[in-house]
Amino acid sequence: QVQLVESGGGLVQAGGSLRLSCTASGIFRRINDMGWYRQAPGKQRELVARISSSETTDYANSVKGRFAISRDNAKKMVYLQMNSLRPEDTAVYYCNADIQRVSTLSYWGQGTRVTVSS
Repeated sequence: QVQLVESGGGLVQAGGSLRLSCTASGIFRRINDMGWYRQAPGKQRELVARISSSETTDYANSVKGRFAISRDNAKKMVYLQMNSLRPEDTAVYYCNADIQRVSTLSYWGQGTRVTVSS
């Protein structure tokens, strides 16, 4: 069974930084794209950032220049460095990965809460 486990969320003041981590575990052939999504109260889940297996990155306009996604394939991890945090970044952040076992499926972590106070 494949699992994604996030860590690193918490409470931070506006202007501060947090680093989220996500680890993939289980038996599988490879991890393709990995990414971070977030869902604020009363809103739909939205893409924050994604990174391909070749480390091509894509960011939501709202986080460009403030957030950075990276991955460590050997450790089966993906990270999200979040700087210059704003109250509107408050949300539950979810790790996502396209993982190939027999076929390729999209997996989600349980989420980690980020709260930015003004």
